[in-house]
Amino acid sequence: MPRSVAEKPEKLSRIQTANRALITEAALEVFATEGYRGATIERIAERCGMSKTNLLYYFPNKDEIYRTVLAQTLEGWLDPFIEISPDADPEEALGNYIAEKVALSLDRPEASRLFANEIHRGAPLIHDFLKTELKDLVDEKAAVIRQWIDSGKLAPVDPYHLIFMIWATTQHYADFAVQVEAVMGRAPDTDEITQAITGMILKGARPA
Repeated sequence: MPRSVAEKPEKLSRIQTANRALITEAALEVFATEGYRGATIERIAERCGMSKTNLLYYFPNKDEIYRTVLAQTLEGWLDPFIEISPDADPEEALGNYIAEKVALSLDRPEASRLFANEIHRGAPLIHDFLKTELKDLVDEKAAVIRQWIDSGKLAPVDPYHLIFMIWATTQHYADFAVQVEAVMGRAPDTDEITQAITGMILKGARPA
């Protein structure tokens, strides 16, 4: 969990937990559609069917809601990445990770757009996280990929660019969904996208 982005709240009741989830779900849609500056407490309250006063009982301000939604997004994205281990088969591990990322992009496109908007703003709320926790995690997984390369299980590819390529291609289908559907004339499904990305990336990373 990216603790530098948002701390977990104190233990909540079942109703409080449900209401916080209702707020963050509505906020994700509002932030993804209208951006951080365009989003308002009133708009989020309207989207989740609460009064502004009731919403502010759970979150003191818009910034706290945004931090929480962003932290939840990062947690969901990074959990499958954390699972990559040096003992795993490279093609199976990378294939599973690509499949997870594609599913997240198609099931939760608003989360990808929220993250993209934050990066486009210069990452004011997660800049420290990017330079510390995320960097440490990526360094760790790059070391795993280097182990696979050294043992002859993968071609000598740059681990960082391999990771960036997986992120870029999987999130493209969320961030540019309108473009993809317009060009293809339809919305591609999860299996189609997963097979295409996995086939191309793993073919390039497969040892000769």
